[in-house]
Formats: sequence, structure tokens, C-alpha cells
Amino acid sequence: MALAVCLLLDSRADLAVRRLWSRLEERGIASLASHTHGGHVPHVSLAVLRRWDGDEVRAALDTLPQGEAIDLHFDGIGTFRRGRCWLVSAVTADLVTRQERLVDVLRASGADLHRNYEPGSWIPHCTISPRVQLADLGVLAATVYVVLPLRARVERAALIDSGTGQQWPLPHLP
Repeated sequence: MALAVCLLLDSRADLAVRRLWSRLEERGIASLASHTHGGHVPHVSLAVLRRWDGDEVRAALDTLPQGEAIDLHFDGIGTFRRGRCWLVSAVTADLVTRQERLVDVLRASGADLHRNYEPGSWIPHCTISPRVQLADLGVLAATVYVVLPLRARVERAALIDSGTGQQWPLPHLP
């Protein structure tokens, strides 16, 4: 179980990703829609915590300034070890600065950050398949590239428990 600070996609992009998940499932490729509890939402995680105190994390997040909306541009796919496949988001200086500032306040709260979310290691992405087999990558790519490029506007964020899918909307965008 982990706790993530997530950027939530606008309704149009959210629907496009959910439809993509459905098309992958129809083609026999497990998507985030059917992974674990089945309550996942299209998102980009800014930070994932392995250990935390919820009250301390929320108090730390309240110290961050109100961020402006973020425009994300997805135009490719990537893979991590063990077959996780995702939409690649362009990286802007603003996005990197926000993520670094967020990590600083989360660390100050005593939270333990997952190593893949360390500044300099973090790769902004939107997961589409948690474990795609090598033999299925062609089908996955063909399915995804029908949807790309995809632009998303982010005006909301939430804390999300990856083990249960429970969400706590954040009062402002980090």
C-alpha cells in the first residue's frame, strides 16, 4: 500500500484514457481499469509515499502555494521494468519545480518517499497497463497510437491510497 499525490486529468482526457483502458482490455491486455481494486483513475503521480502520517502529510500540503493549472502533453508510450506501460508526458520546468517543491515539504513531514519519485529520477507518466507481456507490446502500441497525441489540463489534485483507491481531494493544486 502506498499514498500518492496525484494530478487528476480534465474530464475529456480522463474519458480518453478510460476508453483506452477499455480497448486494451477488449484486446486481452490488462489495464489499470482492472488492476487490484479496479477503482483507479487516470492520473500523473507527483510523489508516492511508502510510510507517512496522514495528518502530517495534509498539513505539509497546505503549506504549498496555490498552483496554476497545468497543461500536459502525452505523445508516446514508455515501459518500466516488469512490464508497466504508460503514456509519456512532456516535461516542463514548471512541472519539475512543482514536483521538487512537493517532495521537500513531504520529506519535512517525515514521510518516506519511494525512490522512483526522487527529484532527478521521477518520470511523469500516466499508467495504462500494469503488466504488459512483451508479445503484446505491438497490440498495445497500435491501440495507444490511435489516441495520441493527447492533451490534458490539470486543475485538480488528490491524495490517493493505491491499495484501496480511496481519494482525498486536495484544496488546491500543488
